[in-house]
Amino acid sequence: MTDFKTTPDQADLAGIERDLSFHPSPVTDPATLTREQVDHFNESGYVRPLTIFNEIEIAGHRAYFDRLLEQALADGGDSYSISTAHLKYGRVYDLLTHPRIVACVKDLLGPEVVGWGSHFFCKMPGDGKRVAWHQDASYWPLTPSKAVTCWLAIDDADTQNACMRFLAGSHHHGHLTWRKSSPEEHNTLDQSVENAEQYGTPVDNVLRAGECSLHTDLLLHGSEANESDRRRCGLTLRYTTPDVRAGMDWNQKGILISGSDSDGHWANPPRPETE
Repeated sequence: MTDFKTTPDQADLAGIERDLSFHPSPVTDPATLTREQVDHFNESGYVRPLTIFNEIEIAGHRAYFDRLLEQALADGGDSYSISTAHLKYGRVYDLLTHPRIVACVKDLLGPEVVGWGSHFFCKMPGDGKRVAWHQDASYWPLTPSKAVTCWLAIDDADTQNACMRFLAGSHHHGHLTWRKSSPEEHNTLDQSVENAEQYGTPVDNVLRAGECSLHTDLLLHGSEANESDRRRCGLTLRYTTPDVRAGMDWNQKGILISGSDSDGHWANPPRPETE
């Protein structure tokens, strides 16, 4: 299986002509979300909180992640190493294609949906790493920028254990100038947008385990270091529409969940046998 980089080389991205502008949700008659929630997504760039799993269900998913994390650490990785997991593990594939999550995503993207990304972001207690303000679309070889991320809380996420933060409305400013992060910033990723607060209103994305948020790929977001004694794990699930083109072979990651892919651009790999 291809080893996809979490943060692709900017030199490679520079060779791809990308439309990095916000594409509002075209959905006028949502089935799961409310009309107000769709409007809020268009205006503010996110929807939260959405209840996906009950306490018993998320406890099962947490126990499963605990086993994956234990194996990743034993293999020499860290708590951020479990990426593109839907191509490796059947149970993560099942989460990416889960009807409750997909129903919410369809109310933002429309009836045709491709699931292409899955990454556990696990901030261990006192790990000292933050995520600087950034835009997802800046990292991705996708055009046009119509991706939506589901951030599913595996653990409770609050201000004490460094929940994600949004800058509401920042997606309307298009692709913003960034600089490469310095080692002193202890940034989990490698891009930082300077004076980001000028572009939107800060919102703490507080979620209980089993809840999720949905945000557009141009929304500025980040998180502080987890200085608490509690872990904060979330599973990011990424979606787009079949008409989006993917460079750098990222179309190999895409699963056609709903609708049709008339050009056959997305590889639509089968569910992995490994659980």
